[in-house]
Amino acid sequence: MPICKDRQAIETSAADVSPRFPSPSVPCLMRSLLPTLLTLWFAGDWVAAAEVDFSRDIRPILSDTCFRCHGPDADTREAELRFDTREGLEAARAAGLFDKDVAGNVAAQSEFLRRISSSDDDERMPPPDADPQLTPRQIERISQWIAAGAKGGEHWAYVAPVRPARPAVSDPQWPRNAIDAFILARLDAEGLTPSAPAERPRLLRRVTLDLTGVPPTIAEIDAFVADVSPDAYERAVERLLASPHYGERMAWEWLDAARYADTSGFQGDPERTMWPWRDWLIDALNAGMPFDAFTIEQLAGDLLPNATRSQRVATGFCRNNMHNGEGGRIPEETRVENVFDRTETMGAIWLGTTLTCARCHDHKYDPFTQREYYQLFAFFNNTSEEGGSFRGGRIPPVMPLPTEEQSAELESLKESLAAVAADLEKWEQEQLAKIDGAKKGDASGDDAAEKAADGSPGSDSSASPEKETVTGVPDKVCEALAAAISERTDDHLQLLIDHFTEKQPSYVEQLKAFQETRERRKKIWGQVVETMVMDERDDVRETFILQRGTYNKPDEKVVAAVPARLPQLPPDRPVNRLSFAQWLVDPAHPLTARVTMNREWQRFFGTGFVRTAEDFGSQGDKPTHPQLLDWLATELVRSGWDMKHLHRLIVTSATYRQSSRVSPELQEHDPKNQWLARGPRYRMASWMLRDQALALGGLMNDTQRGPSVKPYQPVGIWAEATFGKKTYQQDHGASLYRRSLYAYWRRIVGPTMFFDTAKRQTCEVNAIRTNTPMHALTTMNEIAFVEAARAMAQRVLAEGGTTDESRATYAFRLATARHPSSEEQRILTQRLGTLRTHYGADAEAASQLIQVGESPRDESLDPAEHAAFTGLCLMILNLDETLTKE
Repeated sequence: MPICKDRQAIETSAADVSPRFPSPSVPCLMRSLLPTLLTLWFAGDWVAAAEVDFSRDIRPILSDTCFRCHGPDADTREAELRFDTREGLEAARAAGLFDKDVAGNVAAQSEFLRRISSSDDDERMPPPDADPQLTPRQIERISQWIAAGAKGGEHWAYVAPVRPARPAVSDPQWPRNAIDAFILARLDAEGLTPSAPAERPRLLRRVTLDLTGVPPTIAEIDAFVADVSPDAYERAVERLLASPHYGERMAWEWLDAARYADTSGFQGDPERTMWPWRDWLIDALNAGMPFDAFTIEQLAGDLLPNATRSQRVATGFCRNNMHNGEGGRIPEETRVENVFDRTETMGAIWLGTTLTCARCHDHKYDPFTQREYYQLFAFFNNTSEEGGSFRGGRIPPVMPLPTEEQSAELESLKESLAAVAADLEKWEQEQLAKIDGAKKGDASGDDAAEKAADGSPGSDSSASPEKETVTGVPDKVCEALAAAISERTDDHLQLLIDHFTEKQPSYVEQLKAFQETRERRKKIWGQVVETMVMDERDDVRETFILQRGTYNKPDEKVVAAVPARLPQLPPDRPVNRLSFAQWLVDPAHPLTARVTMNREWQRFFGTGFVRTAEDFGSQGDKPTHPQLLDWLATELVRSGWDMKHLHRLIVTSATYRQSSRVSPELQEHDPKNQWLARGPRYRMASWMLRDQALALGGLMNDTQRGPSVKPYQPVGIWAEATFGKKTYQQDHGASLYRRSLYAYWRRIVGPTMFFDTAKRQTCEVNAIRTNTPMHALTTMNEIAFVEAARAMAQRVLAEGGTTDESRATYAFRLATARHPSSEEQRILTQRLGTLRTHYGADAEAASQLIQVGESPRDESLDPAEHAAFTGLCLMILNLDETLTKE
């Protein structure tokens, strides 16, 4: 059945008729001089073309080709040479490795240059079998560096950021804030000019998607376009930042990084209850919780003084890892793997560091030893978690989270139990005084009542009453009487009820009341949600370096500490998880603010300044705009770690507001838009596409928080992945239309409609962009998308006017935020006519299409007409412009 036959035609038309803005001109003299006078090697700094910077130009070369034998790992270091530290380079310089003659000629004097240039396989470094080899260009850069004195320094990421001065730019009127000054300085150096501002409808669509995850309504677009006040855009941004959906939009990347899921993973993949942490995350982001508190609560909220319920729930972040509870699995091995995961997740998110290889040996490229890895490991090694298998996947420590209603009823039952227990105690003491030498257990009446009233599960008692006898009373009944009231089992109570039913009916009524109240209490506790959290053992668990990371091969004992190359913990603080979390957000820390702001930039522009968001080390990419990255990092700290403030700065910048159109010049000079001479443009993630479709169809259920839901999914997916042990039970009604954020996530087989997202098995901080066949198969055929098109068509027929032209325009505006051109309008109405003819002649096909999904249909609509508009809406939903944030 043809649906999107003319998709290419309409997109080609859109490209042809959309206006292209000429780039603002640079004075001719400046344009002619720039290529010959200047080359910008470090963003914001104007330097001579021949100047070589060690951190920028030389260290990455040494990291790729030399660090394996002359880097951080002492076990593989050769010839006692080390090139990854200032001290190592100074030692090599002192040994004459970088000598040059008086005239600065290095070719005749430098042993280092001779060895890397040698044609003799026995002398050349790196050896001929090493990969990669040095290129002629790299050898030339090294020669220039030696000629300049072979000065070395720290890797840029491990030096605390210093707030740079705002650079001078060619057009002082263009920047709207400091971000733009740094961007324009780089563009000036590249001989590029910024793009014109994006059209207002496109801009509102862009920022609304970025800050709330769904597109703006037509009413919001019209109001924004009509508002000619100078601060109209800023007020729109404030409205979006205050939206309760802001936290939902910002949470997704954190779910990926935190490896959040509703199951534990591995073969059994048992269910767990971690959605309370997800709800905490959304609430924290909506409330604008400062990022330092956000960090501390997730890593160590349980250790804060008088930790609140919310702060303890926040530590569920650390417990989101997979847990292998399969039969035959060794609990200690699982426990150690869990601590590995927490350590490495922390490293990726806050340190931008790949720590995993240091499980087994010193890091090959970065200044982290194996010993330091296990010192970091020690901070997370002191929970009461034991690594075993537990029914339901909730691995202790867990925290009960009764609702307000449950808490009120439990408190009422506690008081009732206390009253009944006191009455029972009094009656037994008075009426059963004939017990020969009887003791009524270890608890007094008041104490017994208090124990009986304790509403928490798993209460314990040290009472161990001795067997007592009464003449004419069976021994087992005496045992039941001897037990403390709060410790009597169901069998005890039933024995007493059976024995005294005829003799002491009033006593039996009290026993039954106690029994019923306690059963009610148990039932309520059984309904209370329990979520996994962190805790801290009183006796500190010992930590050892594990040989090759093997759980049962301990070596040297270590204690918790931070890496020597980074700032140290204050000596007056306890060495625990809380101090460690506070250390991460210390303003002097060189990594946390940088790594965080790099990911935030990635959130809005698709790529961070450092493309390897998980790796700021020697093997990671260099930042494209290092000074801007440092400015943003220092601004985050100066603002009190106010993330909404930074988001506001980013989206109100002139850089963000640029048109995303790609001119031939930009395509040739900067195809990946790394210099940001145009606005962001990239395919939206699958979860956002689904939410957009639901919103455009008017189906979105905006209910927030609560247990995960199960939307549409093909039959048999779970059964096949779990050998028939798990069956997907789809939800119905409003739950089908919750935001993607709330979709149930089985760890071993994630939601099928999300074709380009993290697996949620380990921490992932890099954005995933795909354009595979799965993309079109999903957006053109998956039930949720077809149903959304059907609902959107129904909406268009009701709200879009009475003519084909007005309705096609309305549908197009819903999806793209702009009016179609005359050529686009012609294609839309022509396509509608084709679809109308098709479905008019095939009632069965029309009937099948308009019955997709469970949402109710307006039965007053003509089936063929509804089907035709459904086909048109599905085509519009699959336009590149609709699938793209631009």
